[in-house]
Amino acid sequence: MSAIKPFLRDTNPVSFDDIPEATAYEAGFLVSKNAGWRNFRPVVDAEKCVGCLQCYMYCPDGVIFKDGKKVSIDYDFCKGCGICKNICRLGAVSMVEEK
Repeated sequence: MSAIKPFLRDTNPVSFDDIPEATAYEAGFLVSKNAGWRNFRPVVDAEKCVGCLQCYMYCPDGVIFKDGKKVSIDYDFCKGCGICKNICRLGAVSMVEEK
């Protein structure tokens, strides 16, 4: 049996109002801290960052957040995919090898 259990497991929605607006899954193993398998992590250069939030918009894990006028990264949940680096046109994000 999967560690993720559907929220709708006991109900059969009959209208659109019965369907939740957000995720239909309870938190499970996918909501856990990085287990140390990430090889590279993104680092934001605060001097280059203009706070355009493009990295925030494209982050598949939702770990980038606004910190004042710049952005920060929650490394507990970042998987190091590098999408934020690739989307940043100003080069404010670089990938640094984990130690």
